[in-house]
Amino acid sequence: MNRRPGYRPPTGGPLGAGDLFEVTAAASVQFTVRPIVFRLIRVLDRVTFDGWIWLDGYQLDARGDAVARRSIFVQPAGLRRLTEVSAPRPRRTPNSGRYAPTGTARPVRPAAGRAASSRLNQ
Repeated sequence: MNRRPGYRPPTGGPLGAGDLFEVTAAASVQFTVRPIVFRLIRVLDRVTFDGWIWLDGYQLDARGDAVARRSIFVQPAGLRRLTEVSAPRPRRTPNSGRYAPTGTARPVRPAAGRAASSRLNQ
């Protein structure tokens, strides 16, 4: 953990693996237009300016799924700690939709009886 002068962890205590943050312009100008949700893996031991740190982790989408692994350079005082991302939606199975699956497969029809199947085989 970075304990140099000027280091201030975000409200809620020191940074740890699994912590969830909203990274906005308060943490770094690169997030001015589009803030991200970030799950921390670790604080990197890189030499930085006072009040700045490198974080290694995952950028999350609105469902809480990781979409990219990133190393970001931020001011920890500008990180906003989150307790959770919106609950992930259950993943759809291929045939869980409202309509039948598309494709070239033909529907299976039950046999009309022994006589009908024997006529087809002749």
